[in-house]
Amino acid sequence: MNEANSSRSRGFLGDSRFRGSWTPFKRSCNGFLFCLGLSFFLVSSTLSSTSGATLPPGFTETQVASGLNQPTAMQFAPDGRLFVCLQGGQLRVIKDGTLLPTPFLSVTTDPVGERGLLGIAFDPDFQFNNFVYVYYTTTTSPRRNRVSRFTANGDVAAPGSEFIVVELDNLSGATNHNGGAMHFGPDGKLYLAVGENANPAYAQTLSNRHGKILRLNSDGSIPEDNPFFDIAIGANRSIWALGLRNPFTFAFQPKSGRMFINDVGQTSWEEINDGIAGSNYGWPITEGPTSDQQFTAPLFSYGHGPGPTTGCAIAGGAFYNPTIIRFPLSYVGRYFFADLCNGWIRVLDPADNTVAGFATGIANPVDLKVSADGSLYYLARGAGAVFKVESNATSPDPTIFIEGNTGLAIAFDSVIMMRDPFPLTTPSHLNLEPRTRIMIFAINLGGDSPEIAVRAEVGQQMIADPGVKFVGPVPNLNWVTQIVVELPDGLNGGQDLLLSLEVNGVTSNKAGVRIK
Repeated sequence: MNEANSSRSRGFLGDSRFRGSWTPFKRSCNGFLFCLGLSFFLVSSTLSSTSGATLPPGFTETQVASGLNQPTAMQFAPDGRLFVCLQGGQLRVIKDGTLLPTPFLSVTTDPVGERGLLGIAFDPDFQFNNFVYVYYTTTTSPRRNRVSRFTANGDVAAPGSEFIVVELDNLSGATNHNGGAMHFGPDGKLYLAVGENANPAYAQTLSNRHGKILRLNSDGSIPEDNPFFDIAIGANRSIWALGLRNPFTFAFQPKSGRMFINDVGQTSWEEINDGIAGSNYGWPITEGPTSDQQFTAPLFSYGHGPGPTTGCAIAGGAFYNPTIIRFPLSYVGRYFFADLCNGWIRVLDPADNTVAGFATGIANPVDLKVSADGSLYYLARGAGAVFKVESNATSPDPTIFIEGNTGLAIAFDSVIMMRDPFPLTTPSHLNLEPRTRIMIFAINLGGDSPEIAVRAEVGQQMIADPGVKFVGPVPNLNWVTQIVVELPDGLNGGQDLLLSLEVNGVTSNKAGVRIK
């Protein structure tokens, strides 16, 4: 059966197993949840429609906001406010833990099926330009999805500030597989996830933008370094990756910039894909695990079914790399993802792609976000609410790696990569400052831009602070930070040095460094 013709009976994230089980949406695909195959769960005894999640020991949750009518996505503003998209067109604001009564904006949108207000992003320079981007379905004929930019004026959009960034391709009569997630990447470009509009063949061609990840400049123009810029034509030059069915959510990892794409499957598999420029993820030729070398296989996939490790619709993804770490260290760098149908949240370790359970009993999670203060937020569509998950564990202090029980830092000369003892100066750095630079390693330093100072002492006497020359993640070990410091003035040969870190006002352990 042609999927486009069957779109009204099966839907975007799920399958036809649950068709007709929720009376209000039996007649047509006019309800988002019914189109996703989720109506079963609104009457099933396996999920509570309003109660919170079952969490691991040591975690608690609180309801942040309720009364959200058909929410679809959420995003934190750089200033800490949480913005929530409602399918009918309102963008609501949660500020200081309170849902504000006045929407930030209301767009006129087509909310039928999986259409509507579906995504939100904030400009990297939001603190200066106040630009907010939204992804929604237009009401004019022919229907299409649009990305518009609005200018914030406090907690509302400035009247008349809408600027159309991009109009996407015309939609068919199918109301599902619209995608809608969008984020600015570490390169400052705007990335959009676009579904194939229930026309599988669209995903494998560069002649349209359906079933793709798109990459744009913030004004809607197309970067010339896009992977298909020289072979695609016109607006299709914005294509960054293809072969996707309905990439409803995706996320960038802070610091590393790694991108994970959640692609909603058809009848068998849900996928987490590594976002790589120019990739073809195989839909509709392949779904789930594949050894076909012409396609990029998923990092992780899970099957369809009713159990705690299966589902029918992956939705929501967030890396745990906050500014302030509140969860146990084992969660740092991990990727949280959810299933809309079975109401769980699980955790993937990007180091080896293994997965463990985290939460169950959620009423249709559609989005996940990690706040700067280290909490995990989930948006429960079935409850019309936002919940905040916190750890009861004491926040771990920043820690310098030491070697065994020696008390000595694991440290290297940053140029020749030799271990200590270090000379006070070296000609190998080829710069105007000949003092030796050493590399040390630490964890639990927080998010993207922690304020780091290095303190040095000799024989319990503080000396001039070493200069911090570089801070960044260790490749393939993004939860570990490498710090390059310059040996300070005031040292004599043969003096051992004790280093410590001050990160956002918190002091680390002390670690020894041997000097020649």
